[in-house]
Amino acid sequence: MGITRFVRYWHTYRNITRIRHIVNVFLKHGFGQFIEQLNLHRFIPLRKRLKILARWQEIEKHTIPQRLRMAFSELGPSFIKLAQLLASRPDLITTEYADEFKKLQDKVPPFPPEKARETIESEFNVAVDEIFSEFDDTPVAAASIAQVHNAVLKSGEKVIVKVQRPGIREIIETDISILATIARLMVKYIPESRLFDPEGIVDRFGRTVKKELDFVVEAKNAMRFKRNFAGNKYIHIPAVYTQFLSSRVLVMERIEGVRIDDIEGIEAIGADRHELAKRGVDAYFKMIFEDGFFHADPHPGNIFVMPDGRIGLMDFGIVGWLTPELMDNIARAFLAVMNKKFDQLVDLYIELGLVSEEVDVDAFKNDFRADLIDLLEPLYDLTISEVNFPEYLEAMTHLVIKYGLKVPSDLLLMNKTIIIVDNIGRELDPDFNLMSAAEPYAAKLVERRISPQRILSRTKDNLAEIGDIMISTPRQMNRLLRKVMRDELSVKVNHIGMDKLITDIDRSGNRLAFSIVVAAIIVGSSMLVQSDIGGKILGVPSMGVIGFLVAFLLGLRLLISIIKSGHL
Repeated sequence: MGITRFVRYWHTYRNITRIRHIVNVFLKHGFGQFIEQLNLHRFIPLRKRLKILARWQEIEKHTIPQRLRMAFSELGPSFIKLAQLLASRPDLITTEYADEFKKLQDKVPPFPPEKARETIESEFNVAVDEIFSEFDDTPVAAASIAQVHNAVLKSGEKVIVKVQRPGIREIIETDISILATIARLMVKYIPESRLFDPEGIVDRFGRTVKKELDFVVEAKNAMRFKRNFAGNKYIHIPAVYTQFLSSRVLVMERIEGVRIDDIEGIEAIGADRHELAKRGVDAYFKMIFEDGFFHADPHPGNIFVMPDGRIGLMDFGIVGWLTPELMDNIARAFLAVMNKKFDQLVDLYIELGLVSEEVDVDAFKNDFRADLIDLLEPLYDLTISEVNFPEYLEAMTHLVIKYGLKVPSDLLLMNKTIIIVDNIGRELDPDFNLMSAAEPYAAKLVERRISPQRILSRTKDNLAEIGDIMISTPRQMNRLLRKVMRDELSVKVNHIGMDKLITDIDRSGNRLAFSIVVAAIIVGSSMLVQSDIGGKILGVPSMGVIGFLVAFLLGLRLLISIIKSGHL
């Protein structure tokens, strides 16, 4: 434990400059009280705090979500990536914050081509000119983690070369370490923040962004998608040149075509927009409902229409996974909705552990069931083609926020992906309807769930689990009884918010005692002024003058402390 704490303090000390910069940026955008709550105000000089107070009216022109978005933007790649992750979690941060974070763009100026060449040569120990017959120094895309160059291999294949930004790994690892510290401080000093699970958010963010930093992971994702679509003549996944692959450099087949949102370009090559919408959405529903592995960054810049009418996908750094269990639960939910079994739907939410332990389950069942009926009943009077699926998902998100449900991140990523795909489909074909396209895939999912093979498999699993329970229960009961007999059984009680309350009381008590001391010195000095003890300064007894001076300095110190705390 001591070693872990020492390492943590060492990382904090090593990153002190970056911590001070982060604290100053948050202060600049009006989050002084938050900094004070986390006990980070020691990093802020008093003059800077007074300067911020002077421009408070200017800061207040923006809402808190806007100010937080501006702070994240100023703090660079790690915080922009974190904001983009949070934008897909309105259940945690509310829709207002999620909508604001969606405005953050991950676009930065490109780094010099010499640096890109240096990275390629250091990764493969060979000159760029020995790998490529052509290498375009002007990048076709630049983001916070990497930039992309067009090139041609010596063998003649046209490729794109994705090169990691120099030093970005160290920057992001430093920021993740600092964010983890901030998350721990939030849990310690702001107990109500536990509802948002800040430590869990930072942990998931760290795992996600570290995968993006490893291009080998992205290459494996691309190869998996290529296998999944091997028999599909309408979807093209670019080949990966594994002989030119490392954690910092990725060489892939170049896709020639127009962006999926370039309507004029699509018409110019003679592609059928209606068919493109259908094929594209079919591809994503296949990923989600059949493969359980989907391309989770389907913005138009990653989807191209090729001259022969095929759809090409790019950028496989962000993917989503749906476990067989989660896919089974999606099927159960779909069946419950189809058959108007609202009680089953509510029970499913509880079984999945989406409802926190603090919630009154009976009250939740009644209230949530009523809201589900209000949301779903109108859908039964519509045909499949009349249902607006994105609006339905948006309404479901509001219910999730209202009841504080803990929805799996991959499920929310799936919802976001479906909404983006729906928008692309409507741009291509105004008559396109997502529900009509989803119906056969959802039907297959339900059919698979109620198939005899699936039922038999589940029965075997349940019997095996029951057998394990029957074998292990007596042994566990024996251990429990032994602990009771030896008085080794203990109950741990966690007082939420007690640490902060004790700290606040201690701080208030210290200030009160300090104030009494100052008042006593003033009273004592006043009495000394009336006496003739000691020498005089300007006709006033020196002991009294010294007492007033000490009281002034101590009072000034107390006033500065109160101003720095932000609680006048």
